[in-house]
Amino acid sequence: MSEPSNEPSHQKLSGISKGGRLFIISAPSGAGKTTLCNAILKKFPKLCYSISHTTRKPRPREQDGVDYFFITDDEFKNNIEKGIWAEWANVHGHFYGTSSQFIDRYLSEGKDILLDIDVNGARQILCRYPHSITIFIMPPTFETLKQRLIKRGTDSNQNIAKRLKNAKTEIAQKNLYKHVVVNDSLPEAIKTISAIISDNHTR
Repeated sequence: MSEPSNEPSHQKLSGISKGGRLFIISAPSGAGKTTLCNAILKKFPKLCYSISHTTRKPRPREQDGVDYFFITDDEFKNNIEKGIWAEWANVHGHFYGTSSQFIDRYLSEGKDILLDIDVNGARQILCRYPHSITIFIMPPTFETLKQRLIKRGTDSNQNIAKRLKNAKTEIAQKNLYKHVVVNDSLPEAIKTISAIISDNHTR
């Protein structure tokens, strides 16, 4: 089976612009995106978090419907054909995608959504939801990013090198985002992102 294209199909776009607001946060691996997103969700309990679907196996302590929705390759590919995904990608042999049905439902109900995706996913989302509020998280320096990845102790040297290479590509595209936040001080970064959300949330 040939690899399906993940370019958005304009015939299937919904692009809801009324109702809630969609906040997109992206960052290179190791920039602190997960920590920041968790902090933001605590500060804004009414903010809905978009849980991605993936075909990879759950890691220890990951829960279906909490960390990801874990589905099969066939299910994922069928949903590509149905136009279910607002964005999707094949990353290291596993599919990841965001449900347009989830986004459309909550936006139409006037609820704000936080979406944690990479740069390529953000490009796809912006084709479908051009009024999204985009935030890119930057490390203070590239060396700091490298040290954070090493200290995590979860990746091999080969994977760290791959993540750093991807980080350079992602950082080069930061101008795609309306807001760029440097995560040098975690409290300050949380404060900055909180202000962006407060200024743009659905009232």
